[in-house]
Amino acid sequence: MFPLSTVPMPVPPPCDSNRACRLAIYDMDKTITRRATYNYFLWHMMWSRTPWRVVLTPALLLALALYGVGIWDRSRLKSFSQSVLIGRKVHRAEIARHLERHAELVLGRNIYPEARARIEAERAQGFTLILATASYRLYVEAIAAKLGFDHVIATELETDEAGRIRSRILGENCYDYAKLARVQQWMEGEGLARDTCFIRGYSDHYSDAPLLGFADEGYAVNAHKKLATLAEDRGWSVIDWRYKNI
Repeated sequence: MFPLSTVPMPVPPPCDSNRACRLAIYDMDKTITRRATYNYFLWHMMWSRTPWRVVLTPALLLALALYGVGIWDRSRLKSFSQSVLIGRKVHRAEIARHLERHAELVLGRNIYPEARARIEAERAQGFTLILATASYRLYVEAIAAKLGFDHVIATELETDEAGRIRSRILGENCYDYAKLARVQQWMEGEGLARDTCFIRGYSDHYSDAPLLGFADEGYAVNAHKKLATLAEDRGWSVIDWRYKNI
């Protein structure tokens, strides 16, 4: 049996909206992927490029402790982890093949088949597909391209005057209300008025409640208890691809 009020729903319902624009906005980690991608990305890059950096990894325990007690925020933890496992500055050309290989591994091992089916079905329904994630654009773009997304909204990294990617987040981490703000900024840049768009939003995490509330149809996907409870209160659909064939 499936959990209460939860069904696999690999294919979305038909969209009968007559609005000119249709957007399907997906979170990535644990929504379309089985596991979070950020730490795997960092370790993949380390072992692929500079395995000697493993001797620096004890510093990550201190970083996690600082984050755990609230001294560091999520953005600082992410930046520090990147500097330890990848380096403080790196040219994109140096890591391009590793980014591509990482994307291939994610698609081969870490994507829910039901998510891919739903994405394909929405493309056939005429939706513009948007991947909106707190993960770095640096590695998300290759994953999004392979899944057929039209646009990526993600956490950005600074570059220096030589074009090297720095281990510092540019602007805000694309998370919670900041993610919704980025979606709204993207829509404005595309000349899309909210009342002309029919929007579906998908996420596994409570932090995306602002985005799900912004959507015409909100979907709590593989949701933890806090989001599942909120979804019931708000009337959002609940989907769980973790329980296939149970």
